Amino acid sequence: MGTIDLRAAVDGNLIADLSSQVHQLPCCIRFDGPAEVSHYFKPNSSEVEVDGVRTKEAHFRGRKLQGATISLPIGYSGFVLQQASNLNANGKRKASSITDENTCWEAKAKFDNLTYWNHDNLPSKDDTFVRSFHWYNIADALHKPVKVEDLVAAVSHGGKDQL
Repeated sequence: MGTIDLRAAVDGNLIADLSSQVHQLPCCIRFDGPAEVSHYFKPNSSEVEVDGVRTKEAHFRGRKLQGATISLPIGYSGFVLQQASNLNANGKRKASSITDENTCWEAKAKFDNLTYWNHDNLPSKDDTFVRSFHWYNIADALHKPVKVEDLVAAVSHGGKDQL
């Protein structure tokens, strides 16, 4: 089991704010490392508005992408995590257990919104990616504490409908 260290996120000045810079692309990029993304990927606002959201347009590897920026639900934040360094302050390797099952991750950046992209079609409220955000409301309802008054109201209302 691993751990996630969000202490740097408590003080917003310690980690980068990537709001409006996080993108969900409809493809798989098999590269893990630094890249001059802003040099090649240049989204532009388009004149089209769908469901009250202004769309964006970009091209990636010659294919047209159309996207929209959405905010994360209230009370949620996104984080970019990086595996914690295994070196101590002296630059020496930290003592570790025989198995590295206790991987530690550190927050390196945060974001409050992201842009998702579609190939060849306009973004809409019916997109799978947007619909996945509905789970937050469902999860909140499922895990919300139930009060006695709510139970009494539900039972008394349910009883009237059954008569």
